[in-house]
Amino acid sequence: MPLRPHMKLLSVDDHLIEPPHVWQTRLPRKYLEDGPKIVDEPREDGPPGQAWYYEGNRFAQIGLNAVAGKKPEEFGVEPLRYADMIPGCYEPHARLIDMDLDGVHAALCFPSFPGFAGKVFTAAKDKELAFLCIQAWNDFLLDEWCAADRGRFIPGVLVPMWDPQLAAQEARRTHAKGAKTIFFSENPARLGLPSFHTDHWDPLFYAAEELNMPLSAHFGTSGQAPHTADDAPWAVSIALFGCNSMYAYADLVFSPVFHKHPNLKFALSEGGIGWLPYLIERCDQVWEKHRHYQNVNQSVRPSELYRKHIYGCFIDDVAGLTARDVIGVDHMLWEADYPHSDSHWPESRKRAEQVFQEIPDDVVHQIVELNPRRLFDFPG
Repeated sequence: MPLRPHMKLLSVDDHLIEPPHVWQTRLPRKYLEDGPKIVDEPREDGPPGQAWYYEGNRFAQIGLNAVAGKKPEEFGVEPLRYADMIPGCYEPHARLIDMDLDGVHAALCFPSFPGFAGKVFTAAKDKELAFLCIQAWNDFLLDEWCAADRGRFIPGVLVPMWDPQLAAQEARRTHAKGAKTIFFSENPARLGLPSFHTDHWDPLFYAAEELNMPLSAHFGTSGQAPHTADDAPWAVSIALFGCNSMYAYADLVFSPVFHKHPNLKFALSEGGIGWLPYLIERCDQVWEKHRHYQNVNQSVRPSELYRKHIYGCFIDDVAGLTARDVIGVDHMLWEADYPHSDSHWPESRKRAEQVFQEIPDDVVHQIVELNPRRLFDFPG
């Protein structure tokens, strides 16, 4: 059954590739040399490649998994130049054209060079420069990328993860400019930062509640890929990346976060939803049997916290849609993942029609449009 014409697809997980000018046109002059910049590099086997340089370090991936427009047989080598990517990866007006081709009305676009939650800047030596880089990225997103059509880009922003007070300040600054969500790590402990089980994040979380800004926690923001064996093919890690979101779920529902922050929301970006029924049940079972000798809340079941605070995000999850009554339709969000390899561009709407063909119209509309509009305060 086709998606009804009035149903607009809102993707809660797309990505943009930063064009070369983002930082070089926004940083103070004294930081231009150490700030992020694109450098052309000669190659023996073809035209010059390009790489990001920041604080004297080379970052080879200018277009992480930006393979939109290529066949699966052509995947495997990251783009080495902007010319190797279609313009919609890095230019907002071209992106709008690609969204039209794809049947996608609006999109939330995660960063690429900084990492999905800014881990490159979190690891930087000069934190004054790193904070200016975060502000420059946010201003690019709000003033240039989203300005191409504010009704079609959901604005998300980075915050300085190393300083929760400063992060709260940046959340407030960008919210005043229209920001709707904060990009955050699914496991800050893996970045060498305090975990969800501390009070370290309270200043930021209080600000997020005050501003009604959910946290968008994309899998892999911790910089940790699921790993089984040193000789396992990369396909194993790709298949298991949703486990990052599973770990985040368990970590959050057994932490004090939602007990201290009753209005905080987390979207587990690209984690899928088919695992949710099992983990909802499993965490409740663990809570029932083991809470009495654990440092966990003794009165609120993990599933109750899930129903108030956590949203699952998926592309193709037929198993999850089958279990939608257990998961809760109001906690399900759809995503397109342009320009990455999980995307179906330019046939995302066609693919969505196949995935949703057995689902009632009102449920489909809620998942693909009404839920993200409500969660991200993004009116039509």
